[in-house]
Order: sequence, then C-alpha cells, then structure tokens
Amino acid sequence: MINKRFLKRDGIVLDRQLSVLEVNKIAAIISERICSTFPEHGIIKSELFISLSRIHMYLAEFKDCSAAKYDYKNNAIYFQKDIDFDKIETPAVHECLHFIQAVRNKYGKLKRLGLYELNPIKDDGMAINEAAVQLMATCTNQQVSKESVKYYGLEFRAESPNYYPLECTLVRQMTYFTGTYPLYHSTIYSDDIFKNTFIMKSSKETYSKICKNLDSLVKLQENVHKESSYLAQIEDNHPNSKKIQKVQEKINSIKNDISVLALDTQELILKSCSYSDLELVRDNQGVRDFKNKLYKFQKYLIITEGYNFYNEFYIQMMEELDKKRDLIEKYGSLEVFKEIPENMSLIETRQEKLNLFQVAKQKLLELFKHNKQQANSKDSENN
Repeated sequence: MINKRFLKRDGIVLDRQLSVLEVNKIAAIISERICSTFPEHGIIKSELFISLSRIHMYLAEFKDCSAAKYDYKNNAIYFQKDIDFDKIETPAVHECLHFIQAVRNKYGKLKRLGLYELNPIKDDGMAINEAAVQLMATCTNQQVSKESVKYYGLEFRAESPNYYPLECTLVRQMTYFTGTYPLYHSTIYSDDIFKNTFIMKSSKETYSKICKNLDSLVKLQENVHKESSYLAQIEDNHPNSKKIQKVQEKINSIKNDISVLALDTQELILKSCSYSDLELVRDNQGVRDFKNKLYKFQKYLIITEGYNFYNEFYIQMMEELDKKRDLIEKYGSLEVFKEIPENMSLIETRQEKLNLFQVAKQKLLELFKHNKQQANSKDSENN
C-alpha cells in the first residue's frame, strides 16, 4: 500500500495508478530497447518483460522537476503525469534500470543497487552507480551526446549533459581503461566485476577514493542548487538585502570546490591507470599502443583555463616510456622480467623463477656474443 505521507516528503504528488495495459506497454518498450542495446549481457527479453510488467507504476507530479522516480521501499516507479507512452524518455529507462538492479535479502530489504552496496558503516558508491545507470540509459535510448559543455568553470564532452554530467564523464574515463562491458555487467547484475577490473588497473584504495569523491561531487552540486534557490527567494523578497552577496560568495566557493574535486579525481584516474599500463609494456608494439592510448585520452578530458596537468603528465610518461624503449632495444622483449603472481604455490614459484633465470641467462649470453662480435668487427676495421 502506498504511503502518501512519505510520498509527499519525497516531493511526489500522486496522480493515478497506471492500468495493466499501460504498464505492459512501457515494459515491452523498455525490455526491447535494453536487450537490443546490450545483447552481450545475456538478458532474456521475455523474462525482463514479465519482471517489469509486475511493477506498480503511477503517474505523479514532482516538486523537484524530476521526470521519473523509483521508490525501492514500495518497489514502485512514478512517471511524470504527461508521459508519452509511445516515446519513453531516458529518465524513465533510468528508473526501470534501478528496479532491474535491485537486490534484496530474504526479508525483502534492499541490499544493493548495482555498484552501490547499502552499508550502514561504509555508505559510499551511490554516485558511481547513478552515473553507470545514466550511461546505460542514454545508450538504451540512443541519446549519447558528444557535445562540449561548460559546467562550473569546467569544459568537457558530456555523454549525458542534463543528468550527472560530471559523474558520467569521470566514470567514462574509468571505462577507458577497463572497457564498458565490466561496468554495464555490474550495473545490471549488481556484482563486483567492474570494481575488481578497475582495481586490477589501479588499486583498491584508488577505487574507494574515486567512489567517495563522486559522492562528494553530488552533495556539493545539491548544495549549489539549495543555495541558489535560497538566493532567488532573497532577491525576490528582499532585493536590497546584505545577505545576497554572502550567499553568492558561498555559491561561488562551492562551485570552486566542485571544480577542484572533479580535476583531482580525473588526475587520480589517469595517473593510477597509466602507471599500471606502463608496467605492462614489454615490447615495441606495447610502446606504440601505450603512446596512442595516452594520446587518445584527450577526448575524455575535463579542462579549465590554465589547467596544464595532462600536457605535463604526457611529457612525464613519454620520458618513462623512452626508458622502457631503451631496455627493449638492449635486451629484447621484457616479458621475462614480469612479476610472479602472489597466489602461485611455492613449487610453482621456484619453477617460474628457474625458468625466468634460464631465459634471462640465455638472453644475456646472446647479448654478450653480440657485443663481442661487434668488438671483433671494429678491431678488424682498425687493423
């Protein structure tokens, strides 16, 4: 049973419940779009349709200008009352994806939403999940944008310019190093595939820090909207109030915090993943691949006036890459110098070390012969 008092608290004014026919129409459209957009994830369209058709769906008005909302407590979805049933917009798909990814315990209590684990002790990951869901929703509706936007003094190409633009851009930077498959899989099935894949590319601490930063970005942006609404009220009711300047200064300060945090998060992603990729460079093809990958990252960059981090980092990485290239030219493929996995048994480790030593010894002997031949050749020329 819907509790209207709680709905009012969440800014939802109920209009009416959708009929079975209307619910089925929405379920059919969304299940078709999701399955055709992400066929590699093994979603069965008929099962998805049945699942979506069992949701309680309502028309409503939202005080915060939302287009749709998923209420995990009542397991219901509310759509803006002027919804076009022949044209299901991205926000509606977004909320249906939230329903799909919800994992509950045997008592019906929500445990997890995609990348977001509800934990009273460590409650972070809400923002990264919202960004992941929004990226999937824009893909589902074929509304992925590549337009350049300016947001709180930052400029970037936003795939979702109207919903979570900064968060989506930063998560998209993460998928530049992991691919989108792990992200979308974990978003739908609420598992740790994306988390573990990114940790392999960086570290557990880095992933945790990024999640916390994204959550902080959402809260800071909410504070901007809150203070902006307060400022509008003051300007309407007390246009000569001294509070106007103080509130405006507070808004500008929060916007600056958003800019700094977004750029810090970007640098954390690029640094951690690039150093990891550099460690994997073993041969000349790896050198070329690394250089191209780092160069192409530019199209995902968030920039602002006077921001030179990427150029400086690129130069630094090219210097490190040159050192690798020199080693490859001297000793050939560096595959023999790779690290031994921590989970390898003692016997396997000893055997691996022996094999590595034998290969390294052979390479050094070949290098010694090569240098000796060059020396003899020079002596012959001098004589």
